[in-house]
Order: sequence, then C-alpha cells, then structure tokens
Amino acid sequence: MAKKKSKGKTKKEPASSPKSKTVFPFYSEDRWKNWIEQVKESGFELNEDEDPGDAGKIFVNMEDDIILACLKVIAKYEKNELTVDGAFDALDKVKNIVLNPMDSISESIDLMLDSLQTSLIGVFASCECYIDGAYDKSADLTPIIKSALEAEEADDPGTAIGYIATIGASVIAGAEIPEESVSDMPYGLVAEWIDGIDSISAAMMGDDSYKFDEPDE
Repeated sequence: MAKKKSKGKTKKEPASSPKSKTVFPFYSEDRWKNWIEQVKESGFELNEDEDPGDAGKIFVNMEDDIILACLKVIAKYEKNELTVDGAFDALDKVKNIVLNPMDSISESIDLMLDSLQTSLIGVFASCECYIDGAYDKSADLTPIIKSALEAEEADDPGTAIGYIATIGASVIAGAEIPEESVSDMPYGLVAEWIDGIDSISAAMMGDDSYKFDEPDE
C-alpha cells in the first residue's frame, strides 16, 4: 500500500541509520586545540636549505589524525551506519574546526599550518566526492591531473578542485595515482591538494583500525 504524503514540512533524513551506534563528533575542537598547543611548544623553525625532517613530523601527524577522522566517517557510511546527509554533516563538523582561520604563531609555523590546511581542502573534497559517488572508478587519472593543472594555470581553482575531488575519490575507492603524472608537478594548489590525497592513500595502506573505531568523544 502506498504511503500517504505527509503534510507540512518534510522530515529531514536522520544523520544515522536506525542500527547506528555512532557518537558525534568524529573530531573535536579540543583535539584541534591540543594539536595547536603541541605545535606552539615545538618551537618549529623552517630552514629553506633543509628538509623539515623530524621537527616537521608534528604537522604530518596532525594531518594524519584529521584524515583518520574523515576515514572513520567514510567507514561508518560504508557500513550503513551513516546516511549520505549524515556523512556530509560529519565531514562538515571536522572541516569547520580545522579550516578556520588561526591566530599567528610564528612565520615558520604559520607557513606549515597554511600548507596543511591547503592540503586538507583536497582531502575534504575527495571524501565528499566519494560519498556523493560523483566519480568514475575506472577513469584514467593522468588526464584528470593534467586538466587540474591546466585549470590552476588558467586561474580557475574552482574547476581545479573539482578535478582533484574525482582523483581523490578514485584513490579512496582503490585507484593509484600514476607516479609519472606527478613526478615533475610544479608547486601550487594542485600539488598541495595531491599531497593531501597521497596522505589519504598512505593512511589507508596502514593500520585499518579506523574502520572499527568509535568517533572521538
């Protein structure tokens, strides 16, 4: 029997499915503030003649922690414990914490945090595209990377991030970025975003416990 149409406002789809045991948030403001405090205490100084090395690991660990939170969202979505809307909402909560403008700490740290946030833009775009399903799993990534670079060169970052999103979504789905297509990539937004996608790939190749972890409380 067909369901009767409800009168008035349409009910918004719940963020979690009936069988979900999910507890929000996946990433907290306190967690982000704790990382910022660690960065301040590190006294990091960037030397243009040297690789950041061990001193720069805190920024790598910081980014990995955020990426794992995003992958937890995707894992819950894939297990039908989050709806599409719920997954987008969860990613937005993380994004609104980690992409907010920050007070200046020092020139070196500010540069590293700016680079980290730029990379994360590629991460969030990739995760959103994956959840939305707006990508071709079998697509050749090399011409898409080329198109992203061309869009950046044409001063069209909006189009460039669209290409990046499909590349990242494909990587989350199991694709690999051809090494030859990024080996001589010029520094810029696309390079930073691709770096974020590389970090997603590295996180997925490591410990997969994020698939079973509960969100950050």
